Amino acid sequence: MTEAREVTAMDCVYKNPNEGVEDRIQDLLQRMTVEEKIGQMTQIHRAVSSAAVIKDFFIGSVCNSAGKSGNKDVLSEDWAEMIDGFQTAALETRLAIPIIYGLDAVHGNNKFYGTTIFPHNIGLGATRDYDLARRIGSATALEVRASGAHWVFAPCVAVCKDPRWGRCLESYSEDTEVVCNMTSIVSGLQGSPPEGHPAGYPFLAGTGRNNVVACAKHFVGDGGTEMGKNEGDTIASYEDLERIHMAPYLNCLAQGVSAVMPSYSLWNGRKLHGDRFLLTEILKDKLGFKGCLVSDWSGIDKMGEPRGSNYRECVEAAINAGIDMVMVPYKYEKFINELTSLVKDGKILMSRIDDAVERILRLKFTAGLFEHPFSDRSLLKFVGCKEHREIAREAVRKSLVLLKNGKDSDKPFLPLDRNAKRVLVAGTHADDLGFQCGGWSKTWQGQSGRITIGATILDAVKAIVGAETEVVYEKIPSEETLSNEEDFSYAIVAVGEAPYAESRGDDPEPSIHFDGGEVVSLVAEKIPTVAILMTGRPVVLDKTMLEKVEALVAAWLPGTEGDGIADVVFGDYDFTGKLPMSWFRDTDQLPMNPEADSYDPLFPLGFGLKCKRE
Repeated sequence: MTEAREVTAMDCVYKNPNEGVEDRIQDLLQRMTVEEKIGQMTQIHRAVSSAAVIKDFFIGSVCNSAGKSGNKDVLSEDWAEMIDGFQTAALETRLAIPIIYGLDAVHGNNKFYGTTIFPHNIGLGATRDYDLARRIGSATALEVRASGAHWVFAPCVAVCKDPRWGRCLESYSEDTEVVCNMTSIVSGLQGSPPEGHPAGYPFLAGTGRNNVVACAKHFVGDGGTEMGKNEGDTIASYEDLERIHMAPYLNCLAQGVSAVMPSYSLWNGRKLHGDRFLLTEILKDKLGFKGCLVSDWSGIDKMGEPRGSNYRECVEAAINAGIDMVMVPYKYEKFINELTSLVKDGKILMSRIDDAVERILRLKFTAGLFEHPFSDRSLLKFVGCKEHREIAREAVRKSLVLLKNGKDSDKPFLPLDRNAKRVLVAGTHADDLGFQCGGWSKTWQGQSGRITIGATILDAVKAIVGAETEVVYEKIPSEETLSNEEDFSYAIVAVGEAPYAESRGDDPEPSIHFDGGEVVSLVAEKIPTVAILMTGRPVVLDKTMLEKVEALVAAWLPGTEGDGIADVVFGDYDFTGKLPMSWFRDTDQLPMNPEADSYDPLFPLGFGLKCKRE
């Protein structure tokens, strides 16, 4: 009996890895029921996932959120075990179609304890190092695979035109060309396609076991909304949308990016999740995208006004617009019932369902899931490994932008003397790894404290100074400490923004939080000071503070490897970073346009000093 079943299985084209992907897709598709097809189009959250749910509803994909605030450390090995459990259930269904598991890994596998957290994209854009971006993608892929996941909802290839946007930290630059070039991270995540690979067709290197499915987001124009409002409206002609915001997607498609996620935002008043012109006529038909178009988190719910209303009409609009897989994430029965009913009533044609499922199966076959559905525990050795941390440290070094070096240009303040007798380290961000990593780190919004393994600025300074140097740390220096200013050779004061993500980061007046500017000024009045800014964007800089400090460094949100900052400010490496965005004088200037005659920034796009070392 067993032998007969095995022979029958081998007769299935879709189960034979020696057959072509398209032949396997068609063979499997014609075997599927409507229920199984709609199940494949459904992505649910892990919290509502179980063996029974996966089997009963033929669920095609599971995802997790970036996490809520809390102190529980999530370990890669535990996640791999959980995902393998879900996979076991999927393989016990009639056709044994494996699930694909997706998660946010926007600057490393950022939810998990002990992983390597790289600088946020705004910092990577300052490096202008496209090979570095590729290597970061490769490292991230290994650490994601170690956790059992197959798919990352990254990279964000938005061109951020206004730093008031709460997702500015996720954008590489306001310059379309810089963003286009930094899409090299796609080849790091998925592997580089061979010469002649058709643009728009999904690609994953080898068997996919060391690579992950990448997802370019958020299509399209999310960085160009009015006043930088998250989920807002981008008012632009199609020509400008194509030239400024769509261009990076062409680079992603050329690298075989396997998935694309539409934006929550609008284009000229039309919600992207329901825009058939952009999603189907442009992305799929004109640009030739053959991969999977996956909705954003509760994206269909957000189409209704008020949210969640007219759900049936929203499902109809989204699927007919071209969305293939829906990140539900919780109310999967409601979604499945509505979609099933819409198909039955002829509101959504079976040909549209088949197209969506073909694309989902193409994703899975290309990713090698049918051959290698389970996690590879041997990859756990790569989580937070020395090689990956060295790449991250290099990224930190190259992301730093030197904005000021000495009150007198002929007398540079940096690099610092590592053998100074006594130095002061201060500021809210000097010894806070959570602040250093920013949002999308352990939790969705990020948090304060020792959230994972890594080195803060204080750790880095202590590690690099000479054995005879005394390092004094006070988050907010006391009057007594500052009254003995002659005892200090210099001060390093790290300040910046509190962590945030998405709409909670929208800020009409981006600034240094926790009165950080005042702390810098207070210290700089007494002690020669280098101020280090940890922000996800350019922020308002007080003129008095600027005058008082000897040196000013934009460190963005550098992640876990704070040693990279010390490497540069103490002179082992020179500053090479260039501003990825114009640094405004005040918010009345926003949005800024470097090509405008009225362009008058505090520091222009591309600005960055070097140290004048002997």
